[in-house]
Amino acid sequence: MKNRWIWLFGMLFLIWSCGSEKSTETVSAGIAYNNAPEFSADSAYAYIQKQVDFGPRVPNTQGHRDTREWLIRKFESFGLEVQTQDFQATTYDGLTWDLSNIIASYRPEASKRILLAAHWDTRRIADKDTERIDDPIDGANDGGSGVGVLLEIARVISAQENQPEIGIDFILFDGEDDGEPEFATVRNQSQIWWCLGSQYWSKTPHKSGYNAYYGILVDLVGAKGARFYREGYSRQYAKNIVNKVWNFASELGYSDFFIMRDAPEIIDDHVFVNRNAGIPMINIVEFSPDYGFGHYHHTHADNMDIIDKRPLKAVGQTVLFTLYQE
Repeated sequence: MKNRWIWLFGMLFLIWSCGSEKSTETVSAGIAYNNAPEFSADSAYAYIQKQVDFGPRVPNTQGHRDTREWLIRKFESFGLEVQTQDFQATTYDGLTWDLSNIIASYRPEASKRILLAAHWDTRRIADKDTERIDDPIDGANDGGSGVGVLLEIARVISAQENQPEIGIDFILFDGEDDGEPEFATVRNQSQIWWCLGSQYWSKTPHKSGYNAYYGILVDLVGAKGARFYREGYSRQYAKNIVNKVWNFASELGYSDFFIMRDAPEIIDDHVFVNRNAGIPMINIVEFSPDYGFGHYHHTHADNMDIIDKRPLKAVGQTVLFTLYQE
């Protein structure tokens, strides 16, 4: 009983002292955390809408080119150092695509760095749909949502007086979503046709000798009813980061979105960052151990009608909070 009262007195004193000095720390279960600024789901939603307004962001199209220029200007408006990694890649059906990985760096001089990533291209076919199968999809969630979250994180950080002291690299990978069609009966097994941008970057990073403490990939993070499970490759390569992020989400009140349950492995950009670049990276992605991807996946239902600000808020605030604890 004596120890209990000593602990309680200490907690009350810590809370009082934090409030009296306007500390940037909060206390939860006896642990002091740095406060993070507010993530705006409204702003992230607007960034998704802007991408969709450009049309499908399929490589070698005008929508793709226009979106590229807008993304570069947007990151620059936040005061970040922006560069592109332009390259060509061959698709599964023999096309040559002009691709661009977009890299925006906050505090490029900092030695300790965190890597945040999403993909900004969209799928050129709706191979899981029953109509207009050969038409490209809007990609509001598959592509648009991850980019929207990262843009808002970059905006929030740039607007703060209390900024993280670490370096942060926002990388938008291109050519992620052009793997072979779902209905393909013969497949070319010579390489993995998904994630062309991350495959290229992970072998030839934008800066010689580049390294990061860890990375977080956000993909499919804005759909109604989205739940985020602990994906298999994330657990294999970066278990401690998975545990940290999911625990932070719980502390913030987002345990209804970040589920303490394991899901299978999926091929996504984080796989190549882990395997080729040696950077432990996790994937926050809507992929259920019960039914896999959502009903909208690779269909024309992936439009603004399915976007919900609540999962955007949960993911964005959790990642932002994680950055402020470093």
